[in-house]
Amino acid sequence: MLLVGAAVAAYFLLPFDRLGPHRPGLSWSILGATLAAMAVLILRQIHDILLDRPDTRSGLVIAVLLALSVLIFAACYLVLARDPGEFSGLETRVDALYFTLVTLATIGYGDITPLGQSARAVVVVQVLYSFVFLTAGVTALSRRVRWLTETRRDRQNRG
Repeated sequence: MLLVGAAVAAYFLLPFDRLGPHRPGLSWSILGATLAAMAVLILRQIHDILLDRPDTRSGLVIAVLLALSVLIFAACYLVLARDPGEFSGLETRVDALYFTLVTLATIGYGDITPLGQSARAVVVVQVLYSFVFLTAGVTALSRRVRWLTETRRDRQNRG
């Protein structure tokens, strides 16, 4: 929880004004690198769970990585919103976080709309990323919880 709290605090405190339309190469590189790093870390945790390594804390790590992924997309949307014509209704960090969660949950209220091609491309990436990595992470996490529950139940039945 401490790591997630620190990440949320960083999201609200970091200056993202050095990224955006005036530095597209840097902005896209950072997005790609951070998403790739998150994907690799999530896959590693899934791997540990599938191998049933009892000595790992994969469940906690996956939860942190999922939260970080949400914050990465929120930061990206915030940066993209500085470019006129990319978003309608996205003006603050809370708006960006809200839009990320609404997109992740596939609710889509329509109060914030991606208008530009870059914003729509990132939404597509978020949907695909969520479908592949976040779904796999949550599935592995639920498998881990089920395994721990069965292990505890077996120990109680034996003892």
